Amino acid sequence: MTYFYGQRRPERKYRGTPQWTLDQLFITPFSARRRYDEEGIIHYDPIERNMYPTGIHVMDHFLQRLAAGNDRMNEFCNIYGLRTEDMDGLVYILTGMSGPEFRKAYRLRMVDELLRYTDMSFDEIAKRTGFGTHGNLCVVFRHSWGQSPTVRRKRLRNPRDVGRYIV
Repeated sequence: MTYFYGQRRPERKYRGTPQWTLDQLFITPFSARRRYDEEGIIHYDPIERNMYPTGIHVMDHFLQRLAAGNDRMNEFCNIYGLRTEDMDGLVYILTGMSGPEFRKAYRLRMVDELLRYTDMSFDEIAKRTGFGTHGNLCVVFRHSWGQSPTVRRKRLRNPRDVGRYIV
């Protein structure tokens, strides 16, 4: 079917079931977890991170870049000779979420983890997660949750959370 200028494409309705959820594809930003021994001494045990959760090379590379805070789709697609629509379509088929929706959800999940378990500044968190600046992070938070990063950090954090994981 051809679409002419001014016509909108029909909205997509995925009829299959997504193969993966965001939780299954999320690569944690942390490298070690705090543990106390019998004498109360703190030890950090390395976290085994699955860097290849799907087994699909392109998708796993995309997830690794997201985990590193790099979500520039044009750069990524140029590596493989893809169009951004191709990658967004793959993400849609595998997760049931549109490409931009998945990238935003992934980055917000990473922000939540960094807010809760670290004392990183908001500028550091924004750079680490690909939002760029503290201002951008605040705009996204107001839009997504209707609150500032400071309030979100206070609501997420429990008394013993800081230092539980090492980045």
